[in-house]
Amino acid sequence: MQRKRYPKEFKEQLIQEAAETGNVGQVAKRHEISPKTLYRWISDSKHKAWEYTSSGAKKTAVYVPSPQEFKQLEKENNQLKKILGEKDLEIAI
Repeated sequence: MQRKRYPKEFKEQLIQEAAETGNVGQVAKRHEISPKTLYRWISDSKHKAWEYTSSGAKKTAVYVPSPQEFKQLEKENNQLKKILGEKDLEIAI
């Protein structure tokens, strides 16, 4: 089964309608979409950058850090591993 894509304006209209009526299930049924989908749209719309993000960028499901961020995260991870090892050694003693 192929996924159906909805325009941003349609999503925003349904989110607003659900907020006005207070009944997500009824709005979803009226527009023949899954209530779960509408709940996800509502949840996504509560994020700050929702209005400013292009629809193409919203399709990205995985965050990929930049090389600088990756090195920083790797460094922090190694420091935490070292601290954890020292604590385990203290406990063992």
